[in-house]
Amino acid sequence: MEIFEKMAKNDYEQIVFCYDPSVNLKAIIVIHDTTLGAALGGCRMRMYPTEEDAIIDCLRLGRGMTYKAAATGLSLGGGKAVIIADPKKDKSEEFWRSYGRFVNSLNGRYITAEDMGTSVEDMEIVLQETPFVTGVSKSHGGSGDPSLFTALGTVQGIKACVKEVFGSTSLEGKKIAVQGVGNVGYHLCKFLHKEGAKLIVSGHHQDRIDRVKKEFAAKAVGEYDIYSIDCDIFSPNAVGAIINDDTIPQLKCSIIAGAANNQLAETRHGDKVHEMGILYAPDYVINAGGLINVYNELTEYSEERATDMVLKIYDNVKKVIEISKRDDIPTYIAADRMAEERIAKIRNLEILSTIDGSKIRAGR
Repeated sequence: MEIFEKMAKNDYEQIVFCYDPSVNLKAIIVIHDTTLGAALGGCRMRMYPTEEDAIIDCLRLGRGMTYKAAATGLSLGGGKAVIIADPKKDKSEEFWRSYGRFVNSLNGRYITAEDMGTSVEDMEIVLQETPFVTGVSKSHGGSGDPSLFTALGTVQGIKACVKEVFGSTSLEGKKIAVQGVGNVGYHLCKFLHKEGAKLIVSGHHQDRIDRVKKEFAAKAVGEYDIYSIDCDIFSPNAVGAIINDDTIPQLKCSIIAGAANNQLAETRHGDKVHEMGILYAPDYVINAGGLINVYNELTEYSEERATDMVLKIYDNVKKVIEISKRDDIPTYIAADRMAEERIAKIRNLEILSTIDGSKIRAGR
């Protein structure tokens, strides 16, 4: 693959390949943009089919983190790390300490955190080698698992969409198809059930499905049947690229709003759902709760402050909808525009200072 061509196309700053054969560590760290601050993004661990797949995933996710931070109003840039390994077999203390040393070598340009296949416990080991890590336990000054905050923010985004489509923020009686009931999906179902929503769920793990059925009176359907459920809201909370040529014709919903990353397989799919009259909540805007929470670890952590910031995701999604209506564009373009405008303003910011009678320009 033409790596530099891909970097140039979307303005990536840096790709770091991390290899330690003594612990079989194969990691990739992408720093997309640091205009607004250090690049913060989770570390994903999975067995990718090929190394090229891993690079592409990391590039895509790193860029998404830039947009997420910018659209949310955080002083952060975007980055990501992926590790090509089996999260069930390949973890060890020496493995994570080696990864932590690579992170530390970047001197704070990249701040790591947990993601798919990694945990708070893993980040605790990374913390032994670098201070540039978030999502650690409360005993180490962190906030623990951020999934609760991701779910809380997703509920706020759903409410903003429901207000636009149905005229009220109430979720009472709303039929919501939830795809994925892992950590985020479980907490989301808990919030939605409390709000009086009727839940239909699907997922890979039967024990998790059984749990939400029992606790939240949810109805379960097959993994591939969730797309065709006649519902008010389809909420994807698992893998990405689930809005695609195969699934779009099956959709019978008014709103797509969930916490999964990179929900659109291609941008044209965002155009298609817009043409169909389905309101799409851009993923990186609605699922920013976890990022907001770990962002608060960079200063003295306050759960109250983090919660207040997460609740404002309602306003962020509402603003995206307003831009979409104002400019007659799909919501995914409206979200990109909102993020890009903020980055451009900061990048082009001129700070006038007198140093020996001369002016200096801040920015890249």
